[in-house]
Amino acid sequence: MRALLPLLRTGWGCRAGAPVVARLAGGAIAGPGPRRTMAMYRTEERGHPHSAGYRLFFKNEAGHYISPFHDIPLKVDSKEENGIPTKRARNDESENLFNMIVEVPRWTNAKMEIATEEPLNPIKQDIKDGKLRYVANIFPHKGYIWNYGALPQTWEDPHRKDKSTDCCGDDDPIDVCEIGSKVLSRGEVIHVKILGVLALIDQGETDWKLIAINVNDPEASKFHDIDDIKKYKPGYLEATLNWFRFYKVPEGKPENQFAFNGEFKNKAFALEVIKSTHECWKALLMKKCDAGAINCTNVQVCDSPFHCTQEEAKSLVESVSSSVSKASNEEEQVWHFLGK
Repeated sequence: MRALLPLLRTGWGCRAGAPVVARLAGGAIAGPGPRRTMAMYRTEERGHPHSAGYRLFFKNEAGHYISPFHDIPLKVDSKEENGIPTKRARNDESENLFNMIVEVPRWTNAKMEIATEEPLNPIKQDIKDGKLRYVANIFPHKGYIWNYGALPQTWEDPHRKDKSTDCCGDDDPIDVCEIGSKVLSRGEVIHVKILGVLALIDQGETDWKLIAINVNDPEASKFHDIDDIKKYKPGYLEATLNWFRFYKVPEGKPENQFAFNGEFKNKAFALEVIKSTHECWKALLMKKCDAGAINCTNVQVCDSPFHCTQEEAKSLVESVSSSVSKASNEEEQVWHFLGK
């Protein structure tokens, strides 16, 4: 584990001198902001969106296939800019800078997610009872009301009871609701700062929902903690709570429940949650806990027993069928009106 730690902090790959860096999906470089440098990642689609065979794979700067779950570093390395070491910032903002993988753009309905049980963990659309999943439009909301995604190199261990919620984890990377002004794209890897967290209890499991903002958002400089959302985006936290409370009701399920009576915890609390889920991920990658169905194949974490070569990763992707499969309706158009 000790040998793994430098890799986790810096995000460097196995080849000496080759930093893992990322570019936004589509090749767009992040605009000016407090953290201009973005690691360079590209995405590759297989199959058609809104079909069961759709997969979105990730590649690094060198064009090698990687796992977004395991190979993209959790923390943004504040010690480097363009590969050149710099002086560390003298405020806590440098400690609150994380990579976020965008799974679902705001206002869309398709329930896209990192495929944790598949090799290299591409993004796919969730399927339940043989049907593609879409979240319902619950008035006044259209689809997801934030850019929704996950932090890499985190894992909510389903065998580990959280001391603050008294419930085990949900077996997924930790979720993120990004509240910036821009509608992002599926597969983008952005830098976010964490503002707080909500503890959803989903069928007896802890399902943390981080609240964050893109550091390159025009208004990012105003947001430092959970109370800033109440000040500058009044009603957004209340809408977020209601969204998570009711989003399964149109499927015939009961309202969701929350720890702490639905109270949003602040940045400091959220950072401790991230730290805990990152430690769980380390244990997962080093085969120190029960992985269950989680696929831990990775290209960058050299000390992991699940590490594979670039050639093996390419072969895994090429084995995925790219045949055309039938697509469903693209988005949910029905509106649901639920009483208080």
